[in-house]
Amino acid sequence: MEILDSRQLRAFQEVAHQGSFTSAAVELSLTQSAVSHSLKALEGDLEVQLIQRAGKDIQLTEAGQILLGHAEKILQHMKEAREGIRALGLSEQEIETNASR
Repeated sequence: MEILDSRQLRAFQEVAHQGSFTSAAVELSLTQSAVSHSLKALEGDLEVQLIQRAGKDIQLTEAGQILLGHAEKILQHMKEAREGIRALGLSEQEIETNASR
């Protein structure tokens, strides 16, 4: 089973939210070209067009709208996982500190 690339999902999410590859690139601290390549790779991987490009304007396709909902949930779960693990790490540090006293 192949999984989606989280960096590509993040780039896609940001383009969808910003409505612009350039603005998304600024927000992600990437080049516009890197964001564009990420989106093309994601579309290639899924074998579907996610964004309708018309000059500088973009619109999500139906597939793009569906993926955006999933991407937001996936990325939120990843963020929560990181926060949970960090919180556990802090708890373990407190336990070690208290145990050494």
